[in-house]
Amino acid sequence: MKNKLDIQDSALNLAQAAFDKKGTDIKILDMETVSFMSDYFLIATASNSKQSQSIADEIEDKAALEGLTVLHREGYREGEWILLDFGDIICHVFGNDESRRFYGLEQLWSDAIEVEFEGV
Repeated sequence: MKNKLDIQDSALNLAQAAFDKKGTDIKILDMETVSFMSDYFLIATASNSKQSQSIADEIEDKAALEGLTVLHREGYREGEWILLDFGDIICHVFGNDESRRFYGLEQLWSDAIEVEFEGV
């Protein structure tokens, strides 16, 4: 069983991967007290579908270095909302602000605690 802090460090590293590819409005939500699906959600926005694909690719590459395997991938071809499920961490990469607002994950999971992230 993985240590909670190790999983959080991995979530922060995946957030940095999104930041490195110019993802914006990057949020990490601690889901432990609000959902059994995963420990963390990572949410990021791109300016278009090609950029969302690039961000997803970078997240997958960084995840591989962390020893994480993608259990489920969805939406990559369209790039409007890409979901990458690593089990303990689920990443949501939106292809534009409009899609992110429409699905409103932050509002849906507003009881989740946000983990501080500042890209470098």
